[in-house]
Amino acid sequence: MSGLDLAIHPPVRLQLMTSLTAVSSAEFVHLREALEVSDSVLSKHISALAEKGYVVSRKGVVDGRRTTWVSLTRQGERALRGHAAALRALIDGVT
Repeated sequence: MSGLDLAIHPPVRLQLMTSLTAVSSAEFVHLREALEVSDSVLSKHISALAEKGYVVSRKGVVDGRRTTWVSLTRQGERALRGHAAALRALIDGVT
């Protein structure tokens, strides 16, 4: 599967990364609700993408509650574009 990035390929990671393309950063809670996954599942996927340098997270406090924001990196944007191109090529090959 030439060009596919296996770090991005799992559906939750792909949805996470595509969600982040529309914003400068997103709150963990918002992502969890949008992706309909548990805290632990989302944390695991964020960690895997962060290890590759595709996302970054930062912690802070809003209205007295701790929160985490997640952002797509430039490296992540490039990787996502490459992965999407590889998926398109696969789809174009379907007859």
